[in-house]
Amino acid sequence: MPQLIEPLEEAAIRLLMALIQTPSFSREEGPTADLLVDFLRQHDVEPQRAGHNVWAQNQHFDPAKPTVLLNSHHDTVKPGASWTYDPFGAALEGDRLTGLGSNDAGASAVSLLATFLYFYPRTDLTFNLVCAITAEEEISGAGGIRSVLPLLPPMALGIVGEPTQMDLAIAEKGLVVLDCVAHGRTGHAARNEGENALYKALDDISWIRQYQFPEVSLLLGPVKMTVTQISAGTQHNVVPDRCPFVVDVRTNECYTNAAVVRTVQEHVQAEVTPRSTHLNSSRISPDHPLVRRGLALGHKTFGSATLSDQSMMPFDTVKIGPGDSARSHTPDEYILLSEIRGGIRGYVALLDGLVL
Repeated sequence: MPQLIEPLEEAAIRLLMALIQTPSFSREEGPTADLLVDFLRQHDVEPQRAGHNVWAQNQHFDPAKPTVLLNSHHDTVKPGASWTYDPFGAALEGDRLTGLGSNDAGASAVSLLATFLYFYPRTDLTFNLVCAITAEEEISGAGGIRSVLPLLPPMALGIVGEPTQMDLAIAEKGLVVLDCVAHGRTGHAARNEGENALYKALDDISWIRQYQFPEVSLLLGPVKMTVTQISAGTQHNVVPDRCPFVVDVRTNECYTNAAVVRTVQEHVQAEVTPRSTHLNSSRISPDHPLVRRGLALGHKTFGSATLSDQSMMPFDTVKIGPGDSARSHTPDEYILLSEIRGGIRGYVALLDGLVL
């Protein structure tokens, strides 16, 4: 590996420490976006910015070549009460860096930036690179990657940085949340009056628990529907005429979210309204050149149950990054510096010599 990569590794670690020390909750990422802009300019790259999203393209960008997107996010969830470290302290103890967003997904973001800088001046690339570090991933917000994609060149491939222990997620479950309302008619509970909306909701919930979508993914398994919230009634002696409940649906690549919604609507009595249908499942062919290259380099492939901005990219994508998803959103979240260095070198090896 050329010597050039070592100073980039150290620069990435310093940037991650600065990002950790700067709160960047979803929709409040302005200060960390400033850090990203300054970092790129310090490395003689002029970035572009829209809202709290920052991106740049390689020096010798050629519209005739396919373009690869390097993407991760710089927003974080809010820290829980169980932290024993300062979430914004960036405590470094040997190889271990502890802080909010260190693992999810700061390590991936700075590793992709270092990878981008490694390739930035190269004239021998068979593809273009765009590196976009974006906002609002933790809330799947409209001000994040969705707002940036229309501003970018057409993409042939996306590499989405999330903690996967540098294994390749070649499929990812989608998400659709259903707001359901069962309707009835009020009456006195002491008499045989009314039409109980709660009982209607329970009938629907029973169907949701038992129904199996016939198409099962080899990588992602079946579509999974889970009722997570329910409420009904105003007082003990009044039959409820309305019973709202919420269904969390994790879709596989065999169905669009819209198709899943239609199936539910056809089988239940309740009024069913999806909050959105744009967080679809994704999959890339195991025969894709990047996947084949990853396997040759010793990376494993898997299907991911957790959602990322991959769900909003209408082109081939893989999800890969340093760190471990099990550490995400947990007290005393951490990353190993060796994982960052390995992540940068892993990304470089995947891309160096890749032909799309």
